[in-house]
Amino acid sequence: MGIAKRLYFLRLKRRKYGVLFRVLFSLWFVFGGFCPVMSLRPLRERYRSWGDGWLLVRKDENELGPFSAWNITGTYRGSWRFLDSTNNSSRYPDFRMSNGNSVLELISNPTKITGVHYVQGAIIFHDVFDNEHGVGGAQIRVEGVYIWPFRQLRMVAYSGKDGEFGQEDDYLLSNPYHWLGVFSSQIFQESSRDKIWKKKHSPFYEMEKNCNIEIAAQITRVSSSSNDGARDHYHLEGLIESPSVDADGDCFSPLLLNATSVNIEVYYNKAVNYTLMVTFISFLQVLLLIRQMEHSNTQSGAAKVSILMIGQQAIMDAYLCLLHLTAGILVESLFNAFATAAFFKFVVFSIFEMRYLLAIWKANRPMNSGEGWEAMRRELSVLYSRFYGILLGGILFMYEFHKFLRPILLLLHSFWIPQIVTNVIRDSRKPLHPHYILGMTITRLAIPLYVFGCPHNFMRIEPDKNWCICLGVFSALQASILLLQHYLGSRCFIPRQILPEKYNYYRRFDQGANHATDCVICMTAIDHTQRSNNCMVTPCDHFFHAGCLQRWMDIKMECPTCRRPLPPA
Repeated sequence: MGIAKRLYFLRLKRRKYGVLFRVLFSLWFVFGGFCPVMSLRPLRERYRSWGDGWLLVRKDENELGPFSAWNITGTYRGSWRFLDSTNNSSRYPDFRMSNGNSVLELISNPTKITGVHYVQGAIIFHDVFDNEHGVGGAQIRVEGVYIWPFRQLRMVAYSGKDGEFGQEDDYLLSNPYHWLGVFSSQIFQESSRDKIWKKKHSPFYEMEKNCNIEIAAQITRVSSSSNDGARDHYHLEGLIESPSVDADGDCFSPLLLNATSVNIEVYYNKAVNYTLMVTFISFLQVLLLIRQMEHSNTQSGAAKVSILMIGQQAIMDAYLCLLHLTAGILVESLFNAFATAAFFKFVVFSIFEMRYLLAIWKANRPMNSGEGWEAMRRELSVLYSRFYGILLGGILFMYEFHKFLRPILLLLHSFWIPQIVTNVIRDSRKPLHPHYILGMTITRLAIPLYVFGCPHNFMRIEPDKNWCICLGVFSALQASILLLQHYLGSRCFIPRQILPEKYNYYRRFDQGANHATDCVICMTAIDHTQRSNNCMVTPCDHFFHAGCLQRWMDIKMECPTCRRPLPPA
């Protein structure tokens, strides 16, 4: 019996020690596992702070399991607003706007601590300040931790050197959403010089020095549709607080932030579809140029076309070629698509438009065609030097006057005006084919209307409805005038009182004088006995049948007999 009692008491002690060991092990796991997490918490410790209470309210017990780590790396688009509808803080009253849009770039990396990811990135706030400061928005760099078992994101703002962005470089360099946003902001919105000035003069610049900006957010999974791809989408909802460094109140009232991750695949497909549109437009422009070159394949027909009109369109295509090539080099994942669009634009301006430009140049200088190769080479060097000089000068001009980009684009789309003026001055008859006029007008409008008119364009440029309407009306007005000149005459809308004197090929002549009785074009006799519309007289007093001379002047504006230049009919 003694031995049995001893064994019984020994078992009880083992049970007590086993229970005690389990309790101690559980406490060690909780404090040893989660205390480092709490020690990494970027927000300052406050008893029942507003952000902690908000997170506890937002947390759903069903979302805590299973504990699968979500990769929250990506780009998030959403909005921000004041929790109290307005900024009630008096420290930074310039923070006047009550709501606006926001973009977040987050990069999440796992750490050695289970359940904790290190997060780094940037938050861009649009429409923060009023227009009197000329800054509009603000950008802050953030870092913190993502506790994925509880789906909680805690971050603080940190100041880094310009040009240094830390561990997210690899992601940003491969992210087409980020780089195309940078590209569009540099080209279509504001230059680097303007960004530096706005950053230094922004009230947010001083706010970063005197305030601790803290973000507490909850991450939830968003159910994606079948068209959104296989990648998971996440929704971020949190609070941004700004306690002062000297603990003298908050710098601004709490901000409520809502954002949803952007599907890069859909964004990528938008960019690819855009390049396909540009390629198709370039192909149509090649066909239209071929039709126009066939319409004016004679020396007289080419001389009627304005060289400024073709040159201005060639410069526009050269700019588009450079822009698409730069975008392809900047965004490596979209290089093939943008390089294809740039190549077709290069074909349009360097092969077809430059060839047509050269034909018009030679048609306007018929006397220089027989001077030999040296004279022709000098003429070509002058032509190409002027073209590329204007091209480079235009780039410098647009860089210097970057704020007036939209008026500059309107000026570039006035390429039909030189042809309208040329038609009026020379009284040209049908220099352009109607299909060329309509086709070029429509295809030239496609790219600017997409960039500045499409609400969901991949360049993240806010639509400008008024500018798009002005551009469409301006281009349609030019095309309408050209079509009226084609069907009703080049000077149909000019009052006769202000028209210059025009040579009359049906002028009176002395019937008693000794005139040639044969038309040297058709080699048939001309009846001089009675005045009729069948006989035309040149300024050099040579007689021809009206139909013969009109067909001749469609080919050459020279007298068939003496080779003197002829005025327009």
